[in-house]
Amino acid sequence: MSEPLLEERFFRAATLAPSVCVCRCSPTQKALVTVKIGEFTGKRTCSVGDGGNDVGMIIEANVGVGIVGKEGKQASLASDFSIDEFKHLRRLILWHGRLSYKRSAVLGQFVIHRGLIISVIQAIFSIIFYFVAIPIYNGALILGYATVYTTLPVFSLVFDRDVNVATVMKYPPLYATLQKGRELNIKTFLIWFFKSIYQGCVIMLGTVLFFTEPFTNIVTITFSALIVTELLNVFSSVHHLNWKMVVSAVATLFIYILSIALLPVYF
Repeated sequence: MSEPLLEERFFRAATLAPSVCVCRCSPTQKALVTVKIGEFTGKRTCSVGDGGNDVGMIIEANVGVGIVGKEGKQASLASDFSIDEFKHLRRLILWHGRLSYKRSAVLGQFVIHRGLIISVIQAIFSIIFYFVAIPIYNGALILGYATVYTTLPVFSLVFDRDVNVATVMKYPPLYATLQKGRELNIKTFLIWFFKSIYQGCVIMLGTVLFFTEPFTNIVTITFSALIVTELLNVFSSVHHLNWKMVVSAVATLFIYILSIALLPVYF
């Protein structure tokens, strides 16, 4: 470790092996091994331990898993995730870890889309009406769109699952495909980016072309189309529909219709 060249050669060789046993290490050395593996491979590390001498490597790893064992709860308290038995690690990674990544990816893209589509509508509105400095939707509608009108359907996506637990446990390669980062990358971002532009253009230009209504009615028509579009986007992205998603969509539509009746000034 005192010679940088030897250190690099050692870890380059060690990380090529499918498995390496490191024996009789101090807590500091365990933490150092974890750090160096991350540096020389460029990959994220996960440390699993059950004793106080594992605390250092658990803290240094990108993800630390502590096992509540006979040696106490020091490792468990210092970790990101705590489990009772080592066998639970399989379910934690293959099932919960996989779902966490997939759900975070789709949720992040939806939030980007939700903000971008309304920006596209505003831009087209300004162009059509000679670059007038007037927002198409007032503050109350913008606030409602970002909260009560879209929150439930979008966040109901966290209940979606493409396969069940038994399938994931039986076929670990399903987890390995996630390591390629295909759920959230430049390609998926561009797909949602162009989808936002396309849907925003259709909503705004379609309203202007097909409805010869005054400005106030254009606001109501485009905003209603915007809410329905978000609901359809949610249902087109799920793998297995469940009652929570249906209830969230119905509740959102009910709240929106009720707000039109109770707040006619804004529509």
